[in-house]
Amino acid sequence: MPKIESIKKVLVIGSGPIVIGQAAEFDYAGTQACRSLKEEGIEVVLVNSNPATIMTDKDIADEVYIEPLTVEALKQIILKEKPDSILPTLGGQAGLNLAMEIAETGFLEEHNVKLIGTTALTIKKAEDRLMFKETMEKIGEPCAPSLVVNNVEDGEAFAAKIGYPVVLHHIHKSVKQVRCILWTCAGFWMELYCEYILSNILKSLISLIINIFKCRYCNLAV
Repeated sequence: MPKIESIKKVLVIGSGPIVIGQAAEFDYAGTQACRSLKEEGIEVVLVNSNPATIMTDKDIADEVYIEPLTVEALKQIILKEKPDSILPTLGGQAGLNLAMEIAETGFLEEHNVKLIGTTALTIKKAEDRLMFKETMEKIGEPCAPSLVVNNVEDGEAFAAKIGYPVVLHHIHKSVKQVRCILWTCAGFWMELYCEYILSNILKSLISLIINIFKCRYCNLAV
C-alpha cells in the first residue's frame, strides 16, 4: 500500500490501564505502530493514561502525553499539537470508544483531523449491536436471532419465542458492557437480572437498553 503523503503528524491513542476484557497486547501493538510511523518520517504524538507501559517511553513517540483518556483531554492535545490524523485502532476498546465520542462532537471535522485505520461509521457498525446485525443481514451472513429491548416484558416474550439459553448484553454506550447467560426457562431469572441492572442504572440516571440473543454454544443447564 503506497504511503499517503498528506499524513504528516499522527496522534496515537493508547489503551490505558490493563483491565478485564482488554489485554496487554495493545501496548505492544501500539508501540510497534509508533515505531513504524516514525520510520516513515511521520511525527508521532502519543496519549495514554497508563505510565507503566512500553508505549509511554520517551523514545517511542516524538511527544508523549500521560493524560486521562477523555474527550476533553484529547481536544486539548489536538489544539496544542495540531495532528492531521488520529490512529485509534491500536488502543483497544478504550481507543475505539474515545474516537467515536470525539468524532460525534464534530470536533475532528472542525479542526481538519481525520481518523486513519478505520472510520467512525465502521466502528459504530461493529459496536452497535443493531447496526451490526443489520449489516450482516445485508450481506447474507447468518447471525443469532436477537432483539434490543428496554423492559422486562419484551425481553421475556422474545426469549420465550427463540428459546433458552439466551444471552443478555447491556449495550448502553455510557455503561460498561455486561453479559449474563440465562440457562433456565423460568422468566423469574430474567426479571431478577433486569431488575438488578435497572435499579443500579437508575441510580446513575441512565436508561436500560439490553440486547437479547440466542446462545447457540450453551448446552448446559442448571
